[in-house]
Amino acid sequence: MIHPYTEIPELSGNRSVGGVLRIPVEQDVPFTDRVRAIVDTCEFQRLRQITQLALASRVYPGAIHSRFEHALGVYHNALQYLWQLGNDRRFAAIVSPHDAEVLIVAALVHDIGHWPFCHPVEDLALQQMPPHEAFASEFLGPNNELTRVLQEQWNVEAAEVLQVLTGQSDDASLRLRQSILSGPIDIDKMDYLNRDSQHCGVPYGRNFDRQRLISSLVLNEAGDGLAITSKGKTAAEMMVFARYVMFSEVYWHHAVRSATTMFARAFYDVHESLNLSELFRMTEPEMIRTLRDTVRQRPAEELTDGLFGDRRRLHKRLVEYSLFQKPDLYRTLRQLPYPELVECSTRLARSISSEHKVTLSPVDVLIDAPPLHREVEFKVDIYFAAEATYRPLKEVSPIVAAMSNTAFDDCVKRVRICVSENVLSLQLSPESIDELLQQAVSGCVTDVR
Repeated sequence: MIHPYTEIPELSGNRSVGGVLRIPVEQDVPFTDRVRAIVDTCEFQRLRQITQLALASRVYPGAIHSRFEHALGVYHNALQYLWQLGNDRRFAAIVSPHDAEVLIVAALVHDIGHWPFCHPVEDLALQQMPPHEAFASEFLGPNNELTRVLQEQWNVEAAEVLQVLTGQSDDASLRLRQSILSGPIDIDKMDYLNRDSQHCGVPYGRNFDRQRLISSLVLNEAGDGLAITSKGKTAAEMMVFARYVMFSEVYWHHAVRSATTMFARAFYDVHESLNLSELFRMTEPEMIRTLRDTVRQRPAEELTDGLFGDRRRLHKRLVEYSLFQKPDLYRTLRQLPYPELVECSTRLARSISSEHKVTLSPVDVLIDAPPLHREVEFKVDIYFAAEATYRPLKEVSPIVAAMSNTAFDDCVKRVRICVSENVLSLQLSPESIDELLQQAVSGCVTDVR
C-alpha cells in the first residue's frame, strides 16, 4: 500500500522542501516554507507572548514556556499521527489528503484564540466570555494575514480550520480529525504533559512511552475515533497516570491554585470595567499592565501586587476539602457558580473580622473551588488483533479501572480556603473555620437563590 499522504510536503520526508525547527525536548520539527509562512504571521507570533501555564511560574520557575512552543509541538504530533494512521486503510478512505492538510493547519493554530490567563478567566463562566476555541475566529477573519496565508499557500479556507476546532457535524472525517485534536489520546495532551513536565522540572508527565503509544494508533470500531492496539496498552496506562499526577502535583498544586484564585478574583472584581474584546487580543505583559491599572485604589490591588509586583506574596492555604475531608462542604462548594463563591468568601471574611475584632479586606479570604465543567475522562478502546475485538481500556486494565471508580476531578481538584498573612496570623482552628464557612455558605445560597 502506498502511503496516502506522501505528497503532503510536511510528511514527504524530503528535506529539500524545507528545513527543521528545533524545540524542546530535542524535537526536529519539519519546517516547510508554508509552515514558516503561518508561523511568521502576526496572529501566530502573538503566541510567543502568552505563557502556557500562566501563574504556575510563581511556583515552578521554569514554567515560562509559551503557547508558541506548544503549538509547534502539537503540529509535530499531528504529523506523526497522520503518518501512523495513514497505514490504516479505513482511515485513508475517510480522511483525504486535503482533510489531512486541514488537520495539520488546525493543529498548528489550535491555540490561536487563546488570550493570556485564558483558563482562569474561562473558569469564571461569565456570560460575556467566549470559549477560546470560538475566539479563534477573531484571528481567522477575512482580512487577517493568517487567513490569506492559508488560502494562498495551503489552499485551505479559514472556515475549514474553524470547523475542526469548534464545528459539529455527522461527517466521519470531521469527527475523526476532531478526536485527534481533542480526545482521550489527542495530540494536545500528548504534547503538554511532556512539555509542561519538562519545564516545571518534574518527571511526572514524561513517564509514558509516547512513541509506543503513537505506533499503536488505529481506528475504533465505529471508525469515527481513535483506539490503540494491545501493544500500546501499557503506554496508555502510563499516560493515564501521568495526567493524574500532573493535575495533582502541578496544575492543582495548592500554591499554583492560590495564585490562580488571586488572579481570578482580581479579574472578576473589575471585569465590568474592562474592554474584553480588546483585552483578549493583548499579549500577556499588556494584559497584566491593563489589569493592574484598572484595580488601582481597589481592594483587588493587593492581589495583583502580590502576583505581579516587586515582591511575590501569595495567599496561603488555610484549610482544604475533598471527598475524603469534609465531603459535605466539598460537594456544596464544588457546585457553586463563581459569583456565589465570591459572596461566600466575602461573608467568611466579614465573620472572621467580627469574631476576632480585626479589620480585613474582602480579598483577604478567597475560596478556590473547581469550575463547574469537568475534565474529559480517559476513555479509549484497545484492539486485540488475534480476536479482532475492541474492549474498553478500563475493562482490561486494573489500574485504569481503579482510577475510574472515582471521578477524576474529585480526586485531584480540591476546594481550598486561601488567606492573606493578616488572616494566617490569627491562628484560626480548622473547626472554627468550618463553622464560619457553613454559616457563610448557608447565607449566600439563601440570598442568591
